[in-house]
Amino acid sequence: MKIRPIMLTVAAAGLSLALAACTPAATPTPSDPPTNSESAPPATSAAPTAVTLTVWAPQEDQADANSWLPKQQAAFAAAHPEFTITWKNAVVSEGDAANTVQQDPAAAADVYLFANDQLGRLIQSNAIGTLSPDVEAQVKAANSDVMITSLTGPSGRLYGVPYTANTWFMYYNTDIFTADDVKNLDTMLAKGKVAFPLDTAWYIASWYLGNGATLFGADGTDEAAGINFAGDNATAVTKYLVELVKNKNFVNDANNAGLAGLQDGSIGAYFSGSWHVGDVSGALGDKYGAAQPPTFTLDGKEVQMLAFAGSKAAAFNPNSAAPQAASMFAAFLGSTQAQQDHFDMRGIIPSDSTLATNAAVAASPVAIAQMDTVNNASALQPTVAAMGNFWDPSQTFGRALLAGDVTAANAAEKTEQWNSSMAG
Repeated sequence: MKIRPIMLTVAAAGLSLALAACTPAATPTPSDPPTNSESAPPATSAAPTAVTLTVWAPQEDQADANSWLPKQQAAFAAAHPEFTITWKNAVVSEGDAANTVQQDPAAAADVYLFANDQLGRLIQSNAIGTLSPDVEAQVKAANSDVMITSLTGPSGRLYGVPYTANTWFMYYNTDIFTADDVKNLDTMLAKGKVAFPLDTAWYIASWYLGNGATLFGADGTDEAAGINFAGDNATAVTKYLVELVKNKNFVNDANNAGLAGLQDGSIGAYFSGSWHVGDVSGALGDKYGAAQPPTFTLDGKEVQMLAFAGSKAAAFNPNSAAPQAASMFAAFLGSTQAQQDHFDMRGIIPSDSTLATNAAVAASPVAIAQMDTVNNASALQPTVAAMGNFWDPSQTFGRALLAGDVTAANAAEKTEQWNSSMAG
């Protein structure tokens, strides 16, 4: 089924967005608004409403008049003649959004881009609006469960429209491994060297999550459920990792060893994210490949590694003086066409799974690897406060594995100690 761009559904009739309480009564209600791909806006008899929208986005998205943000603003204005818009842009990165918004939510930007690990703080500050039912439906139709959950608040409502994911996957040398080889780690280890950062908490969780371990419930949002990396399933993974570190073709990726080895040919596969695509493609040229994390063979069955994943999204501020226009523009920035433009202009890999068949996206190994990872081989990186108890004990456990302090004989005991240390 063809999925329309997100903005096709951002009608005023569907803009719940808590606007009933904050939208001025005199604000005109437009009919079903066109998307940024429509050639001609609908006729309107009402005089345009003058609005000012302050937008915060990274420097790279607004470097000049030809950058992604100005292009989207021009397209939105052309598609919505019911507004006469004055744009005011400022540089605030996705990672800094919550800190900046929280300083004064009432005076903050009308629309901003943010990373999902800030969602809780933004909700507590009443600085982020909920999506309308129509836009929420479009987001759910075009995105994986992980992307959707990453932007779901305690009320069950969605906040923000995702436009890319933050996760990791596998780069590999296609002269060493085939596309079939990289489906299973044990197959790979029989053919060449593989680097993996076992003593990095962001990565080590993937082995255990794939075999049934949980972080704050099934979807990573139930803080009361706590961390469960205990029991026979977790012990079995620990025993696998004990043997993995002994394998002559396993290399712990520390001090940039993985990337350096991939570049000099001594290592055939390396785990990282889209931020290293330039280094990898530059080093490997036409030998460059990328794929979702592989499975590993555990007690005769294949277990899928699950990479942590989060999202970046466009949001609107419910304190805006023009909440209707702000909510519509936030949805516009996360629309299918805007995501396509983001990829074409900056290489920002879309979260919208309908773009996987786009020719430019499909031709990018890193884009397909990231999208496949999010859709098939990822788990939400929890943002609950108790997640802070996970990081240091997990790094310590990874180091103990590498040092040989964890053995097959004491795997159950050491795994239980690790699990207990994460209880906080």
